Amino acid sequence: MTFAFDLRRGLIIVPTEISGPSGTGIVQMALDTGATSTLVNLAVLAAIGYDPAMAGDRLQITTGSRVELAPRIELQGLVALGQHRSGFPVLGHTLPPSAGVDGLLGLDFFRGLHLTLDFRSGRLQIA
Repeated sequence: MTFAFDLRRGLIIVPTEISGPSGTGIVQMALDTGATSTLVNLAVLAAIGYDPAMAGDRLQITTGSRVELAPRIELQGLVALGQHRSGFPVLGHTLPPSAGVDGLLGLDFFRGLHLTLDFRSGRLQIA
């Protein structure tokens, strides 16, 4: 499958549907090949019914400024770039409003897939 992205933006933004206990939301995720794990803003997780404080598993993450513990939450569903995931684990973290996205689509989402980014044409291909 091939998708277009905006060459003028600094980030590749991926509309992503996430599902939780109390609903579904469409969020804007940044494709981040530098992120080992997919990360979703804590406020977004709470809005679809997750309580990050109740997460039994917390992982250490390194941000641009420090090392923190982030709750690991298993989403009921995640759909992005034509790929469907059930029971997909994400990390919850508060992103600054200046980030302009609701989370990061990390390498764990792309494992086992062939990802091609063509920055000349603004095309992303996934197989």
